Amino acid sequence: MTLPIALDAMGGDFAPGEIIAGARRAVDELGLSVILVGVPDLMGDPRGLEVVACTEVIAMDDDPAGSVRKKKDSSLVRAAELVRDGKASAMVSAGNTGATMASALLRMGRLPGVVRPCIATPIPNPGHTPTVMVDAGANSECTPEMMVQFAQMASTFVRARYGVASPRVGLLSIGEESTKGTPLVKQTHQLLAALEGLNFAGNVEGRDLIPSPVDVVVTDGFTGNVALKTLEGALKFIFSTVLSVIGTNDDTKAAGNVLFEYLLPAAAELTPENQGGAMLLGLDGICVISHGSSNATAIMNALRVASEMDRAGVVEKLRTTIRPDQG
Repeated sequence: MTLPIALDAMGGDFAPGEIIAGARRAVDELGLSVILVGVPDLMGDPRGLEVVACTEVIAMDDDPAGSVRKKKDSSLVRAAELVRDGKASAMVSAGNTGATMASALLRMGRLPGVVRPCIATPIPNPGHTPTVMVDAGANSECTPEMMVQFAQMASTFVRARYGVASPRVGLLSIGEESTKGTPLVKQTHQLLAALEGLNFAGNVEGRDLIPSPVDVVVTDGFTGNVALKTLEGALKFIFSTVLSVIGTNDDTKAAGNVLFEYLLPAAAELTPENQGGAMLLGLDGICVISHGSSNATAIMNALRVASEMDRAGVVEKLRTTIRPDQG
């Protein structure tokens, strides 16, 4: 019997309403089993879903590590404990990213040999499977050895999630040549190029994120998070600019009537809420992190990803990817 997914009902800009609505849709439309974790007095109507009650909430602006230590009866901590104790197959949250990572790490623990968990975030790649960026924000300071593990874990993740037999791995840098980049990038390049069993394609640049020639983009968490949010902001600007132009006069209205049929599918593919959130790789359990501004659709898709990763056995596959002597 498949275990339910523990969903932090208190996390996110639109919690708890959109979170509960997304959970209800996941149950009704996808047939998933979901447990809400939250403060009953603050949740409102759970819409027929099972609730694991807690008494505390970690806010979006709370200190991640400190809040996890102090608020032991928070929705995030309790969700992570449900996974640890074998009562849930995965946890999902749109709340404080740092606190989500800290809760999952402290309660589930790392897989043997993993130096640091990393965030694997899918980036839409029109016409192809998404490109996965690691690390997208878990580790602002990295070593070459950590980034090699990110590459290995992300490759396993892409095989499990998207069915890519031999994922192409690129290293984010300021030039395609192996001599370009910071000392960290150049040392990581040498290690990746020498690593057997990894389909390393060399360096990629920021312009290679969409569309991308690789399946995995490896970088440190600081650079990855900046690149990801820059990309997100640029896409929002492009979409808003197009929408502001269409409909300004009869000519643009007529053009819009023709173009919308083609633009809407592309917009849907590029919209973050349809990607299903990011996964924290390297834990002894499944943790999916959804965007802070997640609506019901984004939550439903994050729950879908958590379920798919459980069925694919991604944690066990990652367990065999990283050897304990690598840590």
